[in-house]
Amino acid sequence: MERGPYGIVRSKGTTHMRIHTLHALCVLGILFSIAAAALGQQHAVTNDMLFDSLADEYQRWCDYSFPESAITRGHATAMDQITVAGMRGVLDRHNQIDDFLQRIVALDRRSLASANQLDYDLLRRELQNETDSFRFKRFMMPVHQRGGPQQDLPQFAEGVPFRVPSDWENYVKRMTRLSGAVRDTQAMMVEGLGLGLVPPAPVLEGVIEQFDAVLRGNLDELEAPLAKLPAIIPEAQQAQLRSHAREAKLDALLALGEMRTWLAESYIPHAKPSISARDQYLGEEYYAFELKRFTTTSLTPTEIHKIGLDEVARIRAEMMDVIAGTDWFSSNPSNAALGRDERLAAFIGFLRTDPRFYHESAEALLSGYRDICKRIDARLPEYFGVLPRLPYGVREIPRFMAPSQTTAYYQHGSMKSGLPGWFYANTYALDQRPTYEMIPLSLHEAVPGHHLQIALAIEAQGIREFRRNVDSTAFVEGWALYAERLGIAMGLYENPYDDFGRLLYEMWRACRLVVDTGMHSFGMSRAEAITFMEGNTALSKLNIAREIDRYIGWPGQACGYKIGELEIRRIRADCETRLSSRFDLRVFHDHLLCAGPLPLDVLRARMDAWCSELLLQPGIVSPLGADGG
Repeated sequence: MERGPYGIVRSKGTTHMRIHTLHALCVLGILFSIAAAALGQQHAVTNDMLFDSLADEYQRWCDYSFPESAITRGHATAMDQITVAGMRGVLDRHNQIDDFLQRIVALDRRSLASANQLDYDLLRRELQNETDSFRFKRFMMPVHQRGGPQQDLPQFAEGVPFRVPSDWENYVKRMTRLSGAVRDTQAMMVEGLGLGLVPPAPVLEGVIEQFDAVLRGNLDELEAPLAKLPAIIPEAQQAQLRSHAREAKLDALLALGEMRTWLAESYIPHAKPSISARDQYLGEEYYAFELKRFTTTSLTPTEIHKIGLDEVARIRAEMMDVIAGTDWFSSNPSNAALGRDERLAAFIGFLRTDPRFYHESAEALLSGYRDICKRIDARLPEYFGVLPRLPYGVREIPRFMAPSQTTAYYQHGSMKSGLPGWFYANTYALDQRPTYEMIPLSLHEAVPGHHLQIALAIEAQGIREFRRNVDSTAFVEGWALYAERLGIAMGLYENPYDDFGRLLYEMWRACRLVVDTGMHSFGMSRAEAITFMEGNTALSKLNIAREIDRYIGWPGQACGYKIGELEIRRIRADCETRLSSRFDLRVFHDHLLCAGPLPLDVLRARMDAWCSELLLQPGIVSPLGADGG
């Protein structure tokens, strides 16, 4: 579902100096508190005060160290900077995170107030995950089908608000750092290559074509914000801004061209032939770590693989029931005579080839998504008592990256920064973008999936800033998959082909559990993974290939979806059982989402406590009940 920031270099010494300055200010604040107590004030420095200070310092550091994210969220503290790229930036951040971790471990959690205990647990988990992930050195392989400067630079202006003259001035200053960032990234990859750290070959397929498309486009997207500057900026200054931007763009193009040549001649030829995480640096430990991080559970590859196979069998049975309700089934008696496996294969072949399931233009596809989203918008008040203020839109994935991108993704915005959320849909190869997948995809990426959940987290009152984006793929993607299922109660799947599309998407996520663990733990080949997906889903061949390559390059991540969705559904079922007539689906959803993303065990404990509290209160909550989802 959010795209990572791309790093840019500051002058040497700046990062350490400002981090140490922030640290010093924090320490001074604590010392002043101690001094005040010594002078007769009635309170002493407590662990809660120390934790508050540490959490505030951590947030200031994040805003300064990751300016792209801070700018988009409206919390900018380094408007003319971007994230430091290359080994120096990585090491600086690692050292600072390790320092934060040591300081939080030194605090006595038991003496903290209950609200701070939860924040302590979440922040310590975030810091520990970041520290642990460093030893696997994945940061030395930042270029692949789904990321790298060839994707980040053309989208550099996205997520940046332009309202006052300083916005354009700072934007141009940031542009001037792009070429150095690309070269520092390449230098880090050279070092990684020397250590044998290169991604599997499928992950790098199409990367050179992405670079070529960007170079042909001349990075004109970078200059677009300066095409029309506000009249308040003097003409001479406007000309100077455009001149500096043009020079920065040309420097960035040169750096991209250099990287493209190096990748083609020196890097990609050394791509790993094995697709399995276990054959990478610290492979078995690495995959175990990623599964734990992305699922927020202790499930083993064997357990996850079995869950996947069980879900595939269950969903396959439901698919057969839906097929029986289609005109494909009723119009041809020979289809009903087929065995179950043959019938499913024949039906999938029909879906992949019948032109009625495909749009003829990108505009028609996007218009179809917008229509579906507006239909969903009207149903949201039935299922949520709190809705985000932030609007969202639908736009196509940039064409230079579309051939090697997945079907869609979401990019968050912020009311503070004046930026909407965006649901990006892939319009490349229209004969691979069937209409029966559009409803579940809209529910997942827009509302009530990613846009609603992320926007509510950003706008939530009374939680610390870091809580709005806690690293919990199982919650974020599990919720989005759960949101697809809410379309049943909304009446969106009345057409059996659309309902099959829902099951197709659920099957897709179940298959992920099988092929991800299969490739990274049990020796499944890329071809075998593709065959498994082709035999159990109606995804297009192009989408299946892209998905399998994604799992190869991002081990464990795809397992978070189904694991998270299953747990959210279990939590809801348990709450319905415990509360009976007191259960209100709107209140349940609001409480589930209002604390931001959470690890699944924390979410379970929080919702159990919510049920217990409601049971102690007299009266009925609401009659909406348990229909839907």
